[in-house]
Amino acid sequence: MKLVIHGKNIEITDAIREYVHQKIEKAVSHFQNITNEVDVHLSVARNPRISTKQAAEVTIYANGSVIRAEESSENLYASIDLVADKIARQLRKYKERRQDHKTQPISTTDVVVPEPVAADLIGDRTPELPGEVVRTKYFSMPPMTLAEAQEQLQLVGHDFYMFRNAETGEINVIYERNHGGYGVIQPRNGNGNGKNGKTANVGIAEKSHSK
Repeated sequence: MKLVIHGKNIEITDAIREYVHQKIEKAVSHFQNITNEVDVHLSVARNPRISTKQAAEVTIYANGSVIRAEESSENLYASIDLVADKIARQLRKYKERRQDHKTQPISTTDVVVPEPVAADLIGDRTPELPGEVVRTKYFSMPPMTLAEAQEQLQLVGHDFYMFRNAETGEINVIYERNHGGYGVIQPRNGNGNGKNGKTANVGIAEKSHSK
C-alpha cells in the first residue's frame, strides 16, 4: 500500500509523519486487499477567525473507487485521530456494499428537467478568475452508471462528483440538490439524454444512503 503525505502551511516533521503512518495504517489494516493508495493532506488555516485551524484529509483509491474523509480541530494530532476513525468507517461501509449481493439496484428515473439558459450570464459584472491554482488532483475515471456515480458521491463526502458516463462516454457531474435528490450536469452538445442536446438535470427518484 502506497501512503503519500502532503502539507499546506505546515512542515511535515518526522514526528507528524510517524503519527500519520501509525494511525492511517491501523485504520486501513483490515482493508489492505482493496486499498491501492492513500493520500493524506494536512493543512493549517492562516485565517485567525477560523477556530478549527488544523485539518486532515484522507483520500483512498480502492479498486477504481475513491473514498474520502476530512476532519478539522484546534489540534493537528486530534484531527488525524478523527479522520482515521472516519476513513475506517467509510472503508467498512464500502466493503459491506461490495459483499452484500442481496442489495437491490438504486432506483432511478430518467426524468429530464431542462433548465432555461440565460443569454447573458454575468450582466454588468466583470469576470474574475482565481489568482493561482493552489492544488491539482488527478484520478482515474473509469466508465460508470448513474447509480454507481451516486454511490461514489456518498463515499467521497463532497456535494458533487465528476464521472465518465458509461452509456454516453461523456464526462458528467452528479450533485446534491438543495431541495433534495440529485441532479446531473451533461455536456450541451454531447450525446447525453438532455433534450435538444441542452444541459439538463436528471432527477433520481430516491436519495437513499442505505445499502
